[in-house]
Amino acid sequence: MTEISSMIITHTKASIEDIEHAWHGTVDDLLRRLHSHELVLECAVLMTCNRVEVYVVSPKGSRVLFDYAKKMGVPERIVEFNDHEESVLHLMRVACGLESMIVGEDQILGQIKELYHAARQAGVTGKVLDTAFEKAIHVGKRVRSETRINKGSVSIGSAAVDLAEDVLGTLEGKTVVIVGAGTMGTLVAHALAHRNVSAIYVANRTFERAEELAEELNGFAVQYDEMNKYIACSDVVISATSAPHAVITTEMLQQILTTRENHKNPNRDLLLIDIATPRDIEETASELPDVKLYNIDGLKEISDRNLQKRMQEVGRVEKIIEEEYELLQLQYKRQHADKIIAALYSLIQDLRIRERERAVNRLSAKHTLGDFERQVLDDLTHAITNKVLAEPTKTLRNAAEEEDLDFLETTAALFKLDTK
Repeated sequence: MTEISSMIITHTKASIEDIEHAWHGTVDDLLRRLHSHELVLECAVLMTCNRVEVYVVSPKGSRVLFDYAKKMGVPERIVEFNDHEESVLHLMRVACGLESMIVGEDQILGQIKELYHAARQAGVTGKVLDTAFEKAIHVGKRVRSETRINKGSVSIGSAAVDLAEDVLGTLEGKTVVIVGAGTMGTLVAHALAHRNVSAIYVANRTFERAEELAEELNGFAVQYDEMNKYIACSDVVISATSAPHAVITTEMLQQILTTRENHKNPNRDLLLIDIATPRDIEETASELPDVKLYNIDGLKEISDRNLQKRMQEVGRVEKIIEEEYELLQLQYKRQHADKIIAALYSLIQDLRIRERERAVNRLSAKHTLGDFERQVLDDLTHAITNKVLAEPTKTLRNAAEEEDLDFLETTAALFKLDTK
């Protein structure tokens, strides 16, 4: 059987720069380039900010991928080449979130679905990759349903958003200001993306970076020195700058609170969440009326605790992957037998139709045949075909499950079957 080979480049060995340089052009470009290779029967690509993974079905998959990596100038130190079993198990682990930087994260499953469907629409997948990717997606869904691998926030950014939701009851219709558009601010922004907030304002010292992040979220970039007026009309402020000193002082907040009162803001409480190190918001701000201040220390405890809980689920996830891989192996074996069975049925079906027509012609020379007589002949030959092939079908499927490839190949050769 022609099997899957893969080339894996991920954050475990490669830097972001390495990953960005590991491919050229769009996903569609890469798929077309791979599929145009004379030895590639099927292909698919997973491409995210943390990984570039190429899967091919080819009689010479390892050679194809090695040559491709060499042509693209991918350093040997960052790439792994996997055989069929390693490729499929790795794909299932990726779908379950076990290979992610944040164990159990959900985003990767959606990315796999999207990129797999892109490959299907491009017409570059087939039975082998379709089976593998559909199984991986199924396993990814199953582990998230049967385990707690994705439960609880494990990044400080997502924990901050969860905390805001807990304190306020809901974030729906709320206005949020993010101060800082670096790594932490980006995590916060992405965690907010699906919370149905009323508006997200992003303030950053470098305005261009604030614009980039705001554009990703359909939010609004604001000038750093004007953030006070946006805080004055907001419900939540999450601050995540890399400044060496406080960027939101108690004095600033006193002025902001006065502005809120003057505008008779109905949302009197202002929730401040400081996830910066060192802290962005002066600790004395917690003494102000109508201000609730939380800092990173409490969030770290929540995140660490949640991560430990997720890690405790890894064993259960791996057991599910093991079960599903055995089912996948059986599915592939049956598919191999089914090719031979389908070819055998096609051969016998053609023979049945020819002989039925021959019998009809001979009988028609002596008698007038109506629809009833023709139907009887058709049913008779159809029944004989099915009964003759019933036992060989079972035997071929059993041979496939027992990996008796010699028997399958002998059967194909005996009947001169085309199983390509």
